[in-house]
Amino acid sequence: MPYADLHVHTTRSDGSLALSDVPAVARRADVSVVAITDHDRIQPFDGPLIEREGVTIVHGIELRVETETGQRIDLLGYGVQATDALTAEVERIQRNRIERGRAIVENVESRLEIDLNLDVETGFGRPHVARAIDAHPDTEYDYEGAFDHLIGNDGPCFVPRDVCPFDAGREILSEACSVVSLAHPLRYPDPEHALELTEKLDAVEREYAYGGPVDLTPVDRAIERHDLLVTGGSDAHDDRLGLAGLSRNAYDALELPSP
Repeated sequence: MPYADLHVHTTRSDGSLALSDVPAVARRADVSVVAITDHDRIQPFDGPLIEREGVTIVHGIELRVETETGQRIDLLGYGVQATDALTAEVERIQRNRIERGRAIVENVESRLEIDLNLDVETGFGRPHVARAIDAHPDTEYDYEGAFDHLIGNDGPCFVPRDVCPFDAGREILSEACSVVSLAHPLRYPDPEHALELTEKLDAVEREYAYGGPVDLTPVDRAIERHDLLVTGGSDAHDDRLGLAGLSRNAYDALELPSP
């Protein structure tokens, strides 16, 4: 198992793991460091890192931005110390998330003629909708089917998010975080374009639970070309931590602040 899993979501965004449960789950997975990277959320603790029950918890964030070509990518910030600019952007995004969430729920309920009985509140995301669809007795869709046929990016019930431009998001994170990394570079429709943007970043997420074999050659070229640091994590939305991450040496190379 890796020493550090630097991409984990909790119930503060679209994960199923409560923040308070992270230390115990990390210890079971033999993971010593966990970065909480909830979507567009600042964590409710002070400082860039904290120690809880023998586990180091890194204050992280995952921020979606849009490039000049229209591609949407995710940036990971580590060692968050909230600035006015980051706080304002997070608040704006959360307002938009609620509006978007309500629109998606209404679309699904209208299309399927059901009531999902969902409260759309701060931190709401599409996984909440998919879980409700899966659990509803009058639908034929499971969790994956909900994304594939209803609420995926090309689905009939999808509503796009309002995200900030790449340069603006990068600047906001750079002012608030010790390290800014490109998340899961090989997941994008145009990974080469996404990797070109690492010229303006500190790091790239090389270690990631893609779910199958991938060719990391383009990522390694970007690391060498732009002298990037390496981050890594499981992108866990449940309690399966440590599916991907960093060794002790790779984590230490990030030189994040001490708790």
